[in-house]
Amino acid sequence: MLRSLINSQMVVSRAFDRMLPKDFLTDGKQDYLQTMVPTYLGTSLVIYDIGGGKNPYLSVEKKQAIGATVVGLDIDAKELAQAPAGAYDGTICADISNYFGPPAADLVICQSLLEHVRNVPGAFESMARLLKPGGVAVLFVPSRNALFARLNLLLPQGVKQRLLFAVFPHMRRDHGFESFYHRCTPSDFKRMATANNLQVIEDRYYFMSTYFSFFSPLYMLWRVWILSYRALAGNQAAETFALALKKRP
Repeated sequence: MLRSLINSQMVVSRAFDRMLPKDFLTDGKQDYLQTMVPTYLGTSLVIYDIGGGKNPYLSVEKKQAIGATVVGLDIDAKELAQAPAGAYDGTICADISNYFGPPAADLVICQSLLEHVRNVPGAFESMARLLKPGGVAVLFVPSRNALFARLNLLLPQGVKQRLLFAVFPHMRRDHGFESFYHRCTPSDFKRMATANNLQVIEDRYYFMSTYFSFFSPLYMLWRVWILSYRALAGNQAAETFALALKKRP
């Protein structure tokens, strides 16, 4: 009964979305994975997948097809061990905020990780060190300015997990990690990039998430808020955003 009610509310929420401008309807995570990152893939690259854990960006088949060497860097050794066999050519169990590696990467991929890092400036320093001159880091992150992020910061971790998994049971495998959103805003990320000799070569902003879709009246209020907030704050109102950062020589 409850599941049917939630599903019906999600249908109403999606129907409401069809009345909104097109640029409020892009799924940020899918756009990042399917159209942004592929722009920076080439042949024979050394790629550091940071925080990919058991879900590396490249499949084994794609990695072999482009001749990539992929290193998985994650704070959790168990997560790395669950990755598909052959997905990583090497693994590093470390906290990206204080990892001192050599400049070995042509490309750094970091998706939905930095909101879980307590020391994001340290993570920027580490990623900048990892990149070869001319190398690119492609980042995707939920913004601290998003309403769901503010609620996430207020609620106890156990309560958040129970609510999230009750409404979205499919998220149990890959979500529910503690979040801090330390300096996770577009303006802060750009400042940290500049401070670490990284040039912003592409930025994308997304104004779509599904967290409130289980209750359509709340969802509609949130969508009206996003429309208003963007009119006032521009891209700082983004729910999620993605940046491509190039290391200067």
